[in-house]
Amino acid sequence: MNRERMDAETLYTEYGDKIRAYIQSRVRSRHDAEDLFSSVFLKITEHIGDYDPQKAAYSTWVYTITQNTVRDYFRRSMGKKDTELNEELPIPDLHADVEDKILRGEMLEKLAQALEQLPQRERDVIILRYYKGFSPKEIADALDISYANARYLQSVTLKKMRLLLEAEGF
Repeated sequence: MNRERMDAETLYTEYGDKIRAYIQSRVRSRHDAEDLFSSVFLKITEHIGDYDPQKAAYSTWVYTITQNTVRDYFRRSMGKKDTELNEELPIPDLHADVEDKILRGEMLEKLAQALEQLPQRERDVIILRYYKGFSPKEIADALDISYANARYLQSVTLKKMRLLLEAEGF
């Protein structure tokens, strides 16, 4: 996507299905997912004038708004208003073209292949963290390991996955 100014309608056309799929993959309640989807586009519409193409691609900006909206939903629903952001899903520090591929689902197969190459415990950490939306504390409890070990495994596993994906040309 180019870095020219776009309106909210164009962004909705370009990213609507991707955002809906992202939210629905993380939120169990269909009603809540639809509310979040509406909230994301309300925020995009309200803040489109604040977008700075020098700072990020539209895909990054839209993804960040979506991700933050989902995070806020889980904080409210879990009563964890003071959860640290560093425990949340990190915003990918990738080139905009790669982010677009992720949003379009083109990398899903490569991600699945990389996951299959990991030991079971590491695979469990990634699935619990990024698919199920567990916090590191919840992962530690689920796997009966320490919080520090859960954070360490997550970090090491992400590095392994990054290397595996880079070997595949991503």
